Amino acid sequence: MSTPLTHFNQRGEAYMVDVGSKPQSQRRALVEGYITMQPATLALIQQGGHKKGDVLGIARIAGIMACKRTAELIPLCHPIPITHIDIALTPQPEQQRVYCLTEVHSHGQTGVEMEALTATQITLLTIYDMCKAVDRGMILSGVRLLEKSGGKSGKWECEVRGSRC
Repeated sequence: MSTPLTHFNQRGEAYMVDVGSKPQSQRRALVEGYITMQPATLALIQQGGHKKGDVLGIARIAGIMACKRTAELIPLCHPIPITHIDIALTPQPEQQRVYCLTEVHSHGQTGVEMEALTATQITLLTIYDMCKAVDRGMILSGVRLLEKSGGKSGKWECEVRGSRC
């Protein structure tokens, strides 16, 4: 590992990194993930026939709410001002899944990767929660950072989408 872990002090104790002297910059993170399910479950979601309501709409709202509360869930994560959240949910019947693509923006002193990852996971978990009565075998997978920009380290991009970074 070329860079030491930043959430440990010289004594090896966990601590919150001081970002107070870092300059503010425009930050962006893009994350993807999937939830795979039975074809009948996906059809139910697409047809809007679920008795709990609009599964994808509710999941999107849950993801947005989770994004804004990331610092409450992850102990050493800084609370940051989120300026934009977009969660796109795309049914992919050929693969029996729903694809989630989350984009988060902020103007601040630390990145938004954790917020985008949290939003994606909670979005997918909400789909699971709403559909578990008809399909307990759903699988959440492939949650990963695709891109990040801003800050001292600049832009990072997954080398090849659709495979390991």
